[in-house]
Amino acid sequence: MNDQSPTRSATRSPGPAWVLFALAMGAFAIGTAEFAAMSLVPFFARDLGITEVEAGHAISAYALGVVVGAPLIAMFGARFRRKLLLIALMAVFAVGNALSAVAPDQPADRTASPLRELGALRRPQVLLTLASGAIGFGGLFAVYTYVASTMIEVTGLSEASVPLVLGIFGVGMTLGNLAGARAADRARDTTAMAMLAWSAVMLAIYPFVAHNPVALGVIIFLIGMGGGVGSVMQVRLMDVAGDAQTLAAAAHHSAFNTANALGPWLAGMAIAAGYGLTSAGFIGSVLALCGLAIYVLAVVLERGEKARLAATPC
Repeated sequence: MNDQSPTRSATRSPGPAWVLFALAMGAFAIGTAEFAAMSLVPFFARDLGITEVEAGHAISAYALGVVVGAPLIAMFGARFRRKLLLIALMAVFAVGNALSAVAPDQPADRTASPLRELGALRRPQVLLTLASGAIGFGGLFAVYTYVASTMIEVTGLSEASVPLVLGIFGVGMTLGNLAGARAADRARDTTAMAMLAWSAVMLAIYPFVAHNPVALGVIIFLIGMGGGVGSVMQVRLMDVAGDAQTLAAAAHHSAFNTANALGPWLAGMAIAAGYGLTSAGFIGSVLALCGLAIYVLAVVLERGEKARLAATPC
């Protein structure tokens, strides 16, 4: 005799495959909105009758909206049921993303509060990790925002080739995330620092090869691989955030979009000053190096704190 009630069977959570499918669809929709707009700067600049630098400011404005919105939603939505909150937000973004409804429910955290979540921002390691991501990741966005313009005006490729190169970038970023995640399981901080250094080098090479179509495709792929540092940063942030996991996750997204705003803005300033589209690579390299320096500082301070705690008598 089956003692499983119909109610219990009907409310059984979907399997992991459905959950991953829902998350992939949501990430695809949001990622397309963010990355597609960035890579199509010359086209919507032309349609709107503005310069490409001014169009780049629109990317920064969008990113700043996320920077402000993500932590606010994390704080004030902390006491709501996760599934209902997710569905409501995705429905505002796009009706198609209602596929997120298949995700399993997660009970609301009755102990959650805005003050507890904000406590994460009092931790130096959290702030340093966010700063490293907000600045270091900006290097990738500095180049990516103007890569279509560079392809057309510097490399001499046709507009029809833009999707191909952007696809190459996407493959690189996908592989970078997979490789970075595997390496981070064994050495989190070493992986993050190595990937930031990788980005700095690849971005510095970019201006010297942008005139060659084949070399441009290769370097765009390699720059994309450096984007895998984002997942490693997320892991570190969750590790150092303590019990404020919700705000830590949202703050990571804010840092990511701060980079999204900072990179195009600084690259746009260099281009407007007459240094050319390829100068975005040098700007990006400097940003990656600054992010690396902040990350190294965070690691040094963390290890020093652990050494002091170990030396303190119980």
